[in-house]
Amino acid sequence: MSHIRPLVPLLVTAGILIGGNGLQGTYIALRGSAEGFATSTIGLIGAGYSIGFAIGCLYVTRILRQIGHIRTFSAMAAITACCSILLPLVTEAWFWFVMRFVIGMTVASLFATVESWINAKVTNENRARTLSVYRVVDLSSVTLAQYVIPIAGIDGPLVFSIVAIAMSLSLVPISLADKSSPSPPEALSFDIRAVWRISPLSVIGVIAVGLSMAAFRNIGPIYAEELGMSITSIATFMSAGIIGGVVLQYPLGNYSDRLDRRRVILWATFGSVITGAYLSFGAGTNEIANIIGVFLFGAFSMPLYSLCSAHGNDHAKPGEHALVAAGLLFFWSLGATIGPLLASVLLENFGPRAFFAYTSFIFIGFMIYTMARMGSRAPVPPSERSGGFRALLRTSAYFNRLAAPPEDKNKD
Repeated sequence: MSHIRPLVPLLVTAGILIGGNGLQGTYIALRGSAEGFATSTIGLIGAGYSIGFAIGCLYVTRILRQIGHIRTFSAMAAITACCSILLPLVTEAWFWFVMRFVIGMTVASLFATVESWINAKVTNENRARTLSVYRVVDLSSVTLAQYVIPIAGIDGPLVFSIVAIAMSLSLVPISLADKSSPSPPEALSFDIRAVWRISPLSVIGVIAVGLSMAAFRNIGPIYAEELGMSITSIATFMSAGIIGGVVLQYPLGNYSDRLDRRRVILWATFGSVITGAYLSFGAGTNEIANIIGVFLFGAFSMPLYSLCSAHGNDHAKPGEHALVAAGLLFFWSLGATIGPLLASVLLENFGPRAFFAYTSFIFIGFMIYTMARMGSRAPVPPSERSGGFRALLRTSAYFNRLAAPPEDKNKD
């Protein structure tokens, strides 16, 4: 425990950030619906966040190198808190789009800052334990945050204020307890053509994940609301999908380390298609059936980002792993920008059944592409792979480095 104690302030900060951001993502959809926004408008607001997130991923390293970690974190946390307070003051769709765009940029910068900071302090002795604690912090904070909404209610500025408080409080642990001043991180390589050359399947895979899972995070609450679920049940529905994503993460990852990784990607994608089809045509309006269905949907679909990233790293040469991490996060952001828009339009025009039919359609397309790639490129033998499976968060490219074994970090 002594090895991890110096990292506790940063992990507490990360937990507050993850929880506050997860709370606002769900709440925006429900509050937008209560304000009378069309479902497609809520999708557009969700897309604004993803656009901002992509831009933040591109520019945060430059900011960190110019002004350092604590100043970057302080500025971005302050901007995020201010935007959260402004949201209930002007309930216009265009204004919410702008605010969520800015929040996307600042949140991407906040995650990159704290994860770069953790990377600067982590050692080989505490790497595995730090990673495990980080995953527990992520899961517990996002899950618990969902239940703030039924407690606080949909109306009024209370939830927005809670998010602003969370962003402000995230400054406290690192300001009071962490006296370190880490060196500015090295610049992340960014070349999307090179990432495509390394692994087209990984690129298409993370775009498919962005198209589907960003739609789930942004429009999933509206889907549940249109089925007639209560606010508490909506929180449970969203939490079930998130928790489900943990269940098969490591079993699928372990199998993929021993087999042609594309086979495991194909199985997980097929599971996502089947569970999505069940939610569309089998679960109906039954609350329990939908919660069980979305748990299984998350179990198959959420590991796909990590599986695709591992496949991309199988083909990466020494020194290219950071390039793959940054590039795949960017491509995911592109899918996450378009996904909420498409899903919201379908939900608005064809009803709840269209929502998971949409995700199944996306994953069927990815299955076809995966099978085509399996026929055109030989698998990388397990003995020749540069690294194993890593369960990744889509927070910043620096999380990939935190999850990387020491030898991979040295190569990069």
